[in-house]
Amino acid sequence: MKKIMLSILALGLLTAGSLPTPHETEEAWESLFDGSSLTGWHRFNRKGVTPIWTAQNGVLTFDPELRQQGDYIHDLVTDEVYESFELSLEWNISEGGNSGIFWGVQEGESHHKPYSTGPEIQVLDNERHPDAKANPKFHQAGALYDLVQPSKDVCNPAGQWNHMILTIDHNKNQGSVALNGTQIVEFPLSGPEWDALVSNSKFNDDCNFKRFGKFKSGKIGLQDHGDKVSFRNIKIRKL
Repeated sequence: MKKIMLSILALGLLTAGSLPTPHETEEAWESLFDGSSLTGWHRFNRKGVTPIWTAQNGVLTFDPELRQQGDYIHDLVTDEVYESFELSLEWNISEGGNSGIFWGVQEGESHHKPYSTGPEIQVLDNERHPDAKANPKFHQAGALYDLVQPSKDVCNPAGQWNHMILTIDHNKNQGSVALNGTQIVEFPLSGPEWDALVSNSKFNDDCNFKRFGKFKSGKIGLQDHGDKVSFRNIKIRKL
């Protein structure tokens, strides 16, 4: 009996040693979308959210057919600010559609759009949208928009869900994008290599983009590009 008890104890210790760390558990993630409301989000440089964004059955959708007369600012940003993190979400773009996901977004009178300060990860229908056909493919789905192209096209077709993990780690000066389980983009977040990327892009414009990518902390944003797009399972964990 004594040997049996010792064996059980040893097995228990081995099992405990193999349990996931707190960083690996689901509890380490913070949900950014409760599946039924826009709590935690607001329009860029505005208050609240208009009905052009809907939250139903766990899916957050931008539908341009619900556009109303008047205010045309519909980019969403989080209420909270984030610095180093992993952002996990699923996106589903309409046929021929275009959208994007921002980080490091700053608000204020001097910032007219989320992309004035926040770099963008492209959301795109690679099969139909002309941006995906240009070479180099800086505008293909998963690209660091206009800066770094994906190493390969692993995007599911329009109308299907794509899972993305965006990692922003200022402690290591590293950013990356994994799409559908494959890492397709890596980039620095500051320093000479980052400056070189910006200088060869549309953001090399001190008039309109003098503060682009300059902030370590900022808000997460979802783009209104005029095309229908949906998101779900939006969560983040701080690094």
